Amino acid sequence: MDKIIIRGGRPLHGEIEVSGAKNAALPFLFAALLTEEECRFTNIPRVVDIRTALHLLTELGVEAEWRDDNEVVLRAPSVRHLEAPYELVKTMRASFLVLGPLLTRFGRARVSTPGGCAIGTRPVDIHLAGLQQLGAEIRLQEGYVEATASRLRGARISLDFPSVGATENLMMAATLADGPSQIENAACEPEIVALQTLLNAMGARVSGAGGPVIRIDGVARLYGAEQRVIPDRVEAGTFLIAGAMTSGQVFVRGARAEHLDAFVQKLRATGIGLEIEADGIAVTGDERPSRVDVITWPYPGFPTDLQAQMMALLTLGDGRSLITETVFENRFMHAQELTRLGADIHIRHNTAAVNGVAMLSGAPVMATDLRASVSLILAGLAARGKTEVSRVYHLDRGYEKIEEKLSQLGADIRRVSAEKDGTAEERRRTVV
Repeated sequence: MDKIIIRGGRPLHGEIEVSGAKNAALPFLFAALLTEEECRFTNIPRVVDIRTALHLLTELGVEAEWRDDNEVVLRAPSVRHLEAPYELVKTMRASFLVLGPLLTRFGRARVSTPGGCAIGTRPVDIHLAGLQQLGAEIRLQEGYVEATASRLRGARISLDFPSVGATENLMMAATLADGPSQIENAACEPEIVALQTLLNAMGARVSGAGGPVIRIDGVARLYGAEQRVIPDRVEAGTFLIAGAMTSGQVFVRGARAEHLDAFVQKLRATGIGLEIEADGIAVTGDERPSRVDVITWPYPGFPTDLQAQMMALLTLGDGRSLITETVFENRFMHAQELTRLGADIHIRHNTAAVNGVAMLSGAPVMATDLRASVSLILAGLAARGKTEVSRVYHLDRGYEKIEEKLSQLGADIRRVSAEKDGTAEERRRTVV
């Protein structure tokens, strides 16, 4: 099993470019099921979640082709199967997004329920209730959702929670429904806006994305399209914290301040120097960050996907910071591992009290999920001595070539693979 080994205490300097957003690319790939024509997507990150999505699509009968490093071409004139099996859905919850496109185009779909998640329960009830309002018949049988509809009908849908996945599933399903639909209390993330842009390029009639009410006028068919995936705001925030934690100077090319407003405000509140430029954001970390309190919230609030990284930063803060997690009930598992590096963190219910320390020290730590993985890498970059992060397969789900990118900034970081005889051999990993 791979490990990341870091020798920390080195300031990072230079420029780094943000990859395409995994969370925007995944619904793009599944939206290709809505048309029989060719779809071409650029700036697709080569990460494990993308590989999983393409595996699922090819299992369904979609023709998928990588062109160049970050371009994918998909063609779905027909499909062989209308089922997403448990073996694939359990490894990536976003696979559930095939349900809406398959149902609205082909009239039926059978998709495994995703099950639990390390960072909390994320039920699909919201997805199913919305599809039922669009006229689908839903049956739950042997761990699968079986949905049928001769043709979906437009409807007014009010979500109990602004779920990103449910908003995306229902947007795609409603594009080919008969009549107008309205999704209220919709998720407002930039990835939702990106999906609207793609769907409209395919001939859909969608408006309102980025706000709480999305309107969709159903059309008879959709067409092929070309679309570039937006930059990954979570990766951008991660690299900004890397520069700040190591007392470095880093320019994150592609970072969009308008996608990171709440995060940028909190970074500035800590006293970290930020310069917003047209093509990215520059960070300067020359002092200990001031204490700051953080509450995660659906967009445009502080993103839960940057909570672990922010906690890593505040372990070196000047004072006591409080971090309250409102989105996922079990997203503090990285805190215990950060304490192995010398952090002073105390958790009560959904709030973590982070008492800043002057220095972190390297130690062996274990990752528990995607964002926890990268928070430990950030802490290792700032810590004195050697840090070993194990179970980094989580990391490969959402970060493209992160060791290479950090190395370009001067980090002493490498990936090793443990061999059967107990020795370790450095290797370069091709994710997709």
